Amino acid sequence: MKDVFGGLFGVIAIPLGFFVVGFVWWFILRDANFNFATVFSAALLLLPLVLPFVLFYVTYERWFEFVHTMFKYNNKRSTLRIKLPQEVLKSPEAMESVFAHIHNPNNADNHRQGFLDGKHPLPTSFELVSIGGEVRFYVNIHEKVKNLLEAQLYSQYPGVEIVEEPIDYTAELKWDPEQLFVMSFHVTKKNDSIYPIKTYIEFGHDKNPKEEEKFEPMAAMIEFLSQAKPHERIFIQILCTPHAKRNYMTGHLKPVTTWEADGIAKINEMMGRDDKRQGAEEETESRPMLTMGERDTITAIERNCSKAAYDVGIRTMYISTDPTKIDGKKIAPTFGSFRQFNVIGRNELSPRWKTDFDHSWYEDYSGARVMERKRHELEEYKKRSYYAGEGRINDIHQPKTMSVEELATIFHLPGTSVLTPGLSRITSNRREAPSNLPIGNLPS
Repeated sequence: MKDVFGGLFGVIAIPLGFFVVGFVWWFILRDANFNFATVFSAALLLLPLVLPFVLFYVTYERWFEFVHTMFKYNNKRSTLRIKLPQEVLKSPEAMESVFAHIHNPNNADNHRQGFLDGKHPLPTSFELVSIGGEVRFYVNIHEKVKNLLEAQLYSQYPGVEIVEEPIDYTAELKWDPEQLFVMSFHVTKKNDSIYPIKTYIEFGHDKNPKEEEKFEPMAAMIEFLSQAKPHERIFIQILCTPHAKRNYMTGHLKPVTTWEADGIAKINEMMGRDDKRQGAEEETESRPMLTMGERDTITAIERNCSKAAYDVGIRTMYISTDPTKIDGKKIAPTFGSFRQFNVIGRNELSPRWKTDFDHSWYEDYSGARVMERKRHELEEYKKRSYYAGEGRINDIHQPKTMSVEELATIFHLPGTSVLTPGLSRITSNRREAPSNLPIGNLPS
C-alpha cells in the first residue's frame, strides 16, 4: 500500500512541479513584456514528445510491481513439514546439494513473459519454528519446485518424511495487540555479500568426522528453541530468492550483474592487480606479503562466488500469545544464535532492523508506528515476503547474497548427535519393500 501511494504521489507531483515552476517564471517575467503565448504554444507542441517519457519513468516500476505480484499469487505455494529421521549421518554438504538443485532463476524468456506475465525468480522460505517448545522444520515453496525439492530431500536424507500441511501453521496467529506480543528482527550480513560467513567447511564437516566428534552448528539454536513455553512462538524464517542477472525485462532499467564480478574485483584489489590480472607478480617490500587471514579470505571468496547463490533475507520473531507473560531473555537469542557463523574481519550475521524504535520518545511518541510495524511484519511472515524499504536508511537490511554453502551451514537437517527433547524424530525408519516379493493371487 505504501508503494501504491508513493506511485500516485509521483504521478501527481511531476505535473504539479511543472505548474509551480511555470508560475514562478511567470511571476518573475510578467513585467518584462515576455511573450508567454509563444512559449506556451511551444510547450504544447513539445508536450507529446516529452509526456511519454515522463509517464514511462513514473509508471515503469509500478507496472512491474503489479505484474510481479500477480505472477507470485498465480503460482500456488505449499507449506511442507520435514520430519527428521532417526539417523542423519550426512554433513551439511547434502543440504548444499538440495539448495543447488532447486536453484531456479525463472527468468523471462521473451518480452511477453517479462512485461505482461511478470515472470521472475520466486522465493523459497526455509523455516525453523518452535511452537510451545516443539521444534519443527518447514519449507514454504511454490509448486514449480515442490516435487524437485521433495525428490532431493528423499535422495539425500533416507528415512526423512515430508508432509504437506493442509493449513499453514501461521493461521493460528491473528494480529490483535491486546492478545499478541510480537518482536521481529531482520538479520543480514554486516559487510558486502562477497565476504562469506563461517561455513561447514571451516567447521570441519567436509572431512566427514565421526558423529560423536562433530560440532553441530545448529545445536545451540535448536536447544534455545526447545526452551519456549506453551504460550510462546519463536520463528526463524530464511527467505531465499535465486540470485540472477537483472535487466529491463525484470523491472530494472539499470542492468545488475551477478556477484561473481564483484568477487573478482575484490580479489584483484587485495592482490594489487588490475582487471586483466596484471600487476606485481612477486611479493616484495613495496608489495607486502599477504597475511594468512587475507589468503584465507581470498580462498573463501573464490570458493563462495563459484557456487549457486540466493538473495537471502532472514527474519526472526518472538511471539507471545499472552501479552502478560513476556520473557525478555528470549528475545536477544533469536538473532544471537547466528553469531557462531561470524568471522571477525570478514563478515558477520547481525540484526540490522527491528520492529521497535531506538528512540521511541521522538520517533514514535504515540506508539502507533511500532504497532503498525508489528502488524506488517506478521503479515509479511505469513505471505513469505521480505520488504526492506527503499533509500539510504533502509539499505542496511536489504537482502544479501549467500552461496548454497553458506545457506546449508545455517539450515540443514541436524545430525544424530543433537538430542534436544523438543526436537522430535520419526519413531521408525522408512524402508522400501523387498524387490523379490511374490505377486499375484494365492492359489485356492
